[in-house]
Amino acid sequence: MKERLRASWALGMVLVLCMITVFGSPESTYAATVDIKADSAILVDADSGKILYEKDSDLTLPPASMAKMMTEYLVLEAINSGEISWEDTTQISNYPYSISANSTFSGVGLTQNQDYTVRELYEAMAINSDNGTSIALAELVAGSEGEFVKRMNEKAEELGMPDYQFVNATGLENKDLSGNHPEGTDPDGTNLLSARSAAILAYHLVNDFPEALEISSMTSFTFGGKEINNYNWMLPGMPGYLADFGYEGLDGLKTGFTDLAGFCFTGTAERNGQRLISVVMKTNSEEARFEETKKLLDYGFEQFEQKELFPAGHQVDQNSTVKVSKGKESSVELETAAPITAPVKKGEEKQYEVKVNLSKEALDKSGNLEAPFEKGEKVGTAELVYNGEQSYDDLQTGEPLRTEVDVVTTSGVEKANWFMLTIGAVGDFFGDIFNNAVNMVNGWF
Repeated sequence: MKERLRASWALGMVLVLCMITVFGSPESTYAATVDIKADSAILVDADSGKILYEKDSDLTLPPASMAKMMTEYLVLEAINSGEISWEDTTQISNYPYSISANSTFSGVGLTQNQDYTVRELYEAMAINSDNGTSIALAELVAGSEGEFVKRMNEKAEELGMPDYQFVNATGLENKDLSGNHPEGTDPDGTNLLSARSAAILAYHLVNDFPEALEISSMTSFTFGGKEINNYNWMLPGMPGYLADFGYEGLDGLKTGFTDLAGFCFTGTAERNGQRLISVVMKTNSEEARFEETKKLLDYGFEQFEQKELFPAGHQVDQNSTVKVSKGKESSVELETAAPITAPVKKGEEKQYEVKVNLSKEALDKSGNLEAPFEKGEKVGTAELVYNGEQSYDDLQTGEPLRTEVDVVTTSGVEKANWFMLTIGAVGDFFGDIFNNAVNMVNGWF
């Protein structure tokens, strides 16, 4: 009897283990797929802004030198607007020089009474995370670091970053700046970002200024006659043992470390036309920030692919035609003007459908499209609708992602001549009389 019970128990355990293997544990979809050892993390499709993974992504933490992404953005914006140029030169004031001379901070070794180009300073900031050059660029762009910090916070609001606080251009702690904290900021203040806000900043940096990746992808650069390596070990082609961390397609973006922030990293990589952005905050070691980033990117590239779910010219059955008023034709067919594409998780292709939203502005009060109009007349939008269990939110809004294309007419319709319009109007008039009479007779009986 005991042997039978043992056999039944063993069989039951095997079945339970098989069910766990097949169906997965009752954890979240993310946790069952990838376990990220960081206090906060996020993974985003850089084209659509679709969030593919997040872990406490709204937790506000010190970003350390990842704050320099905002400094990079504002410098590139100033170059793009013509406010400064790559070839402009500047000299180093006492404050950034003192920071550069401090061995406890990242430094390429700035000297005074020497002209440095904007490109030299930017490369040192973006590649070697240099603090002195970040301050020098802030002073060049805004006149002082205090004024530059104002721009940083204004730009964060403009970009829709939900959680942020910038107190300097470097990401250092204000209390470590020997009383040189930017004017108007708290002497004990610290920069703060959530992983979501860091991803939004990176999203705009790589999309608004793709030239940023040309510099962030450099494994090394020469400054003052010295060759200096990038702190981003995941770049392909890094020298020595760092090559072991190389990741195919990775070309940015920004590392960060302070005792308070721990080891952070905002990474971005592109494979087969799909670019992903990842953020990990407060990992335990220099190696861990890259190992956890690799997990995130592997998950994204292995589980998601950019797919054309519905081609251009797609017609939705219940919205394939619209009635036409005052035209030579009584109706016209509708179709999507462009293909509908999205990053789709493997096995979820059938979870998507198209919903057509006809525009009130394009149609008359009766819901008809008034002639004349040309082929390709926009009458509404086609929205991609996801019917699966997993929620995929938009990075910018935090709401479910919306993907839309225009819905247009497949042909043009000319306006009917005056005779046909008159006949139609008369018919409508008598038709109304007839319908009213029928309703009256029905009322009598």
